[in-house]
Amino acid sequence: MKHIFMDTNVVIDFLANRQPFALHAARLFNLAVERKAIIYVSAVSYNNIYYILRQSLSNNATIKLLDNLAELVQIADVTNAIIRQSLKTDFKDYEDAIQYYCALSLAKIDFIVTRNTKDFRKSALPVLTPAEAIASMG
Repeated sequence: MKHIFMDTNVVIDFLANRQPFALHAARLFNLAVERKAIIYVSAVSYNNIYYILRQSLSNNATIKLLDNLAELVQIADVTNAIIRQSLKTDFKDYEDAIQYYCALSLAKIDFIVTRNTKDFRKSALPVLTPAEAIASMG
């Protein structure tokens, strides 16, 4: 079983049905349903996902989607140490730094899945696109 850390953009692709990205994201979540993978999402992703989804959905609908997401994934804590590490890196995007150090703090993670692999160039963990992650599971 693979342990996958999922970047916020892929989760939003799935929940918001963003085309053409939603299909690969849905396939990854299906692997979790089939118990072929465990997906981890950082706690900080929840407020970002809420913000994006809330632009097109009601508060109740958005909260319901987030609640359903919490049933599918493991929520990874964002700690003081993760925030401090993220502040001291050369990541161009601070949110990506938080995602990276959150993933790195979890010993079981096999790879990070994101559509923005270039943002994780210096990663000590493998970084795959959703399509690459699916292919690696085959």
